[in-house]
Amino acid sequence: MKILVSACLLGICCRYDGNGSDRPWIRALMDRHTLIPVCPEQLGGLRTPRPPVEWRDGRAMDNQGKDCTDAFCRGAKEALKVAQMYGCELAVLKARSPSCGSGVIYDGSFGGRLAEGYGETARLLREHGIRVIDEEAVRDASDGF
Repeated sequence: MKILVSACLLGICCRYDGNGSDRPWIRALMDRHTLIPVCPEQLGGLRTPRPPVEWRDGRAMDNQGKDCTDAFCRGAKEALKVAQMYGCELAVLKARSPSCGSGVIYDGSFGGRLAEGYGETARLLREHGIRVIDEEAVRDASDGF
């Protein structure tokens, strides 16, 4: 299976803070599947490192008050193109991220609180029939994918 994966989960230093989030259980998927790494925020034109962003009132706002919605939407569209180009049926994305969060994202207060919702990329992929899960669901999966 071809799986779209948040690049940071493979240790690529593309997170907002300039780090990666290497997850060995995601890397282990490479033994059985083809992983296609993407960083929607970089695809949308945002630099690394960058100020943290959270969704507030339907807008992707950084912690300095800058509206990053256009970059998040552009990056989501580009990630969708990559997923479709490679025929990905599944996306494993970074939990709680404003781009990649699946079911739960940060609430917009920059206080570490969570709210129900989807990041822009996760939402767009789901709308186009691509199953989206986060890295925690992969870690906890009994079927091992």
